[in-house]
Amino acid sequence: MVTVQQPAVEFDAERGGRWTSLRAGGREWLWRRPDPARRTVRPGDAFVDVGGVEECVPTIRGLPDHGDAWSRPWRAHSGRTMVQCPDFELDRRIIAGPAALHLVYTLRAEPGYRFLWAAHALLDLSEQAVLSAPEGTPTRLFPEAAGLLTDTWPSSAPYVTGNWPEPRGLRLDRLGPDDGTAVGAVLVGCDAIGVADGPDVLNLRLYAEPDVPVSIALWRNMGGFPHSAPYRSVGVEPMLGSVFDLADAGPHDAAVVPPTGELRWALQITAARRHEH
Repeated sequence: MVTVQQPAVEFDAERGGRWTSLRAGGREWLWRRPDPARRTVRPGDAFVDVGGVEECVPTIRGLPDHGDAWSRPWRAHSGRTMVQCPDFELDRRIIAGPAALHLVYTLRAEPGYRFLWAAHALLDLSEQAVLSAPEGTPTRLFPEAAGLLTDTWPSSAPYVTGNWPEPRGLRLDRLGPDDGTAVGAVLVGCDAIGVADGPDVLNLRLYAEPDVPVSIALWRNMGGFPHSAPYRSVGVEPMLGSVFDLADAGPHDAAVVPPTGELRWALQITAARRHEH
């Protein structure tokens, strides 16, 4: 038997609009870590990882590190939060229903503006957690995975591609114990992913216009990053685009603001718990 659980979310508008809690059925899904440096960040600073969910836009890797929105205060008003950045404005609206949570986004910028966006969700998952996405989904692996592959990494390639769940022989759908590795991957064209951890299930689904590239990014850090003081963190990140760094984006790898000057998309979150008979 499966029971549906109503997700609830909390934000810290003053510090980057970060999601500080995502609860369902009494379970907290978000991983967090303390770092007092987060309280004093300014635009352009290196990223300070305190977990939760960051709104990474207009890039994830590259410059500015993790985008330009996480280091700025957001404005909160009537169920909406907004941030003003030099090149764009991002508006996030929450619609809570009995079975699903919807976050509706609007980005306003000059027509033709190219960007990446990710809900950079770091989840608190056990070694038994399993990720589910359509088998065979084209999955891009990035250079930190080079040493884990049996074949040689092509010279200067920003990524290589294989098929989910085991692109280029690297199994990604099961977490397992820490093994000292850290891998970033992007499931290209994938608009939904499920996370099962014990009896609990979390589902994330993106809705966007047909010409907007959608993907699911993964950050599978099993104690391999950062090198100076590694820790375990697992990112499951619905995104617009199909690369981590806007500088690497080809013609169809980034979202583009249409002639109206506004681009809208939505993220749906559902949760459930499985019960044994």
